[in-house]
Amino acid sequence: MVDTPTADTPREPDISHINPAAEATWFGHPRQLARLFTTEMWERFGYYGMRALLTLYLTKHFIFGDRQATGLYGGFTALVYLTPLIGGYLADQYLGSKRAVKFGAIMMSLGYFTLCFGGQTATPFATVDGQRYQVQVVEQNGAETRYVVDQGQQLRIKGNDDRSVDLIAANGAVARHVAPDAFVSDAERSPLFVTVMLLALCLISVGNGFFKPNISTMVGELYTPGDRRRDTGFTIFYMGINIGSLGSQILCPFLAEAVGWWAGFGLAAFGMLLSFALIQFNGGRLNGIGEAPANQPASRAIGIFALATLGVPAFYLLFTNLMNAVPPVPGSGIIGYIASLSLMGKLLFGTFLIGVPAILIWSYLKGSRVEFQMMLAAMVMIVFNVVFWTLFEQAGSSLILFADRNTDLRVFGDFGINAGQTQFFNAAFIVMFAPIMAAMWTTLAKRGIEPSVPVKFALALIGVGLGFLFLVWGGQFAGSDFKVAIWWLAGLYLIHSVAELCISPVGLSMVTKLSIARVVGLMMGVWFLSISVAQYVAGVIAQVASVETVGGEVTNLKVSLDTYNGVFWTIGLVAAGIGVVLLLISPLIKRWMHGVQ
Repeated sequence: MVDTPTADTPREPDISHINPAAEATWFGHPRQLARLFTTEMWERFGYYGMRALLTLYLTKHFIFGDRQATGLYGGFTALVYLTPLIGGYLADQYLGSKRAVKFGAIMMSLGYFTLCFGGQTATPFATVDGQRYQVQVVEQNGAETRYVVDQGQQLRIKGNDDRSVDLIAANGAVARHVAPDAFVSDAERSPLFVTVMLLALCLISVGNGFFKPNISTMVGELYTPGDRRRDTGFTIFYMGINIGSLGSQILCPFLAEAVGWWAGFGLAAFGMLLSFALIQFNGGRLNGIGEAPANQPASRAIGIFALATLGVPAFYLLFTNLMNAVPPVPGSGIIGYIASLSLMGKLLFGTFLIGVPAILIWSYLKGSRVEFQMMLAAMVMIVFNVVFWTLFEQAGSSLILFADRNTDLRVFGDFGINAGQTQFFNAAFIVMFAPIMAAMWTTLAKRGIEPSVPVKFALALIGVGLGFLFLVWGGQFAGSDFKVAIWWLAGLYLIHSVAELCISPVGLSMVTKLSIARVVGLMMGVWFLSISVAQYVAGVIAQVASVETVGGEVTNLKVSLDTYNGVFWTIGLVAAGIGVVLLLISPLIKRWMHGVQ
């Protein structure tokens, strides 16, 4: 029986548990969460600010053709998702999360600063029937016109619907008609500054591998096992991603256009430095969090960091090989296509195509029937995950080029945004709809009608397809300038953002729940490998949507619009169709999951 205190008996202090008032909290969570939240916010500020500029930087400053630029972008983002596998392992075994995060932040900030040094804009030229001509760019009333200079005479370059080119004299007459394959555009680039740009991408790739997985690990260490605040804490933490990306995707493109590319990349670097400072100068607030294993001397970290820098020349070789890859010979089939892949492509596809069946065979031989079916369900959804992210990640390549070339970027009247700033739509919609979607799933779960994980994956695929079909529909209403209203592009991002919320939050959780305990780490690696493969394939898809340019600009916007509409129509139908197939087989996959939600 417990004594009840009365007015005559003083209440004894409750010492059976820690007084909550003795522990400073932030919205009911450990105070350190605020610092890690802000660290992640500034890191994502830097990364997404740089990402919003990269494809435009490659096509407008270095004047790479669409094929080279989108291929390089896809290879870079593939490495960004692949390197955390190594960085996470090294932190777990040797470095500790805190030390790895600081090293990653330094490398990434160096990468962003290095991008500021791009040198002079490349000088465009054209080869016509095997003869090289200088290309001049003349700006009038905010519009740029490109001319071939032939014996001192300026001939305006006009692309035709059949992809041939007319060279127009000053009097408006066609001075020369050039067959489609006889006009080739390129540019003179400084090999030094191309090397500097590639080294910057290498530094960012290495740094991201150390930063990205380990900042999340530090958040996990704030909570003891069984602490029910953990899931909510991660939800708060991940909001920092979208808040950071939202701000940078508005500001970095603005500075790049108003001041120069260096200013946009410089702001990204500044955000990354703030992220580093929050961890480095934490005033002891992060003591005991993310520390190195007790048996690992500090001197070992120096050796690991030195070896990690070797990733820079290794990645440089992969990038140069990727840029020099030639398209397959028409009619060569799948063998010819595989042979034409860059070294990076062969490594990614080879690892994925060999690893997935090998793990399933091992599961069949070593696991029970139930375990094998659960692993099979996980692998099937991992494959569908590749399809989703391949198409979703067109945002940073083909879609940003569509925004630059075939979108009327005026928002209200004369007020408009630039192509890079269209990337903020996704982050804005995620911030707006994430709480709504979470509440909706919770409500449906209480009623016992929440869709299963395979159904959510199917809805995501159908959604990403519908987004592209929506944009193609908008293309039918393009004006005489062959540009669609910006709201059609915003609509695509709205649909894609809702689709993302159907698949992104449940993917990692699904893998951990369905995997055999002995290989759960390996399966997490396969999950991130699938996203890395998707990023690479996204670059390949964007190459299919390539448009011929002169000096970084298309010469016929109708051809450009028709090309994008054709590619987006195809991938929209394919994605929606694959989503329907997954929807039809989802009951079977659900049975393989054996009650896992």
